[in-house]
Amino acid sequence: QVQLVESGGGLVQPGGSLRLSCAASGSIFSIYAMNWYRQAPGKQRELVASITSGGTIDYADSVKGRFTISRDPISSDNAKRTAYLQMNSMTPEDTAIYYCSANYGSYWGQGTQVTVSS
Repeated sequence: QVQLVESGGGLVQPGGSLRLSCAASGSIFSIYAMNWYRQAPGKQRELVASITSGGTIDYADSVKGRFTISRDPISSDNAKRTAYLQMNSMTPEDTAIYYCSANYGSYWGQGTQVTVSS
């Protein structure tokens, strides 16, 4: 089992930045990809960014050039690994609940609200 805990959401003005964090614990050596999804009101959940254990990174077209996914090395006690989503040049269309996931939906965090508004 993998546990995921997100943090870093909030309210930001258009053009602003936020950084989301996702702390993974439990069976972290079973994780081959860490992902960020988002779900806006009335819309389906969409994959925003992914980073694999081999370092391959992918982004949705809507966030390319604005969002950056990254991750820390596994902690020295082999107990935790943290992934991040740096979001820049944000627009109201980025407003959504953002979810951290491991292995493309095998595990989910609780979600964190991101609101872009003036």
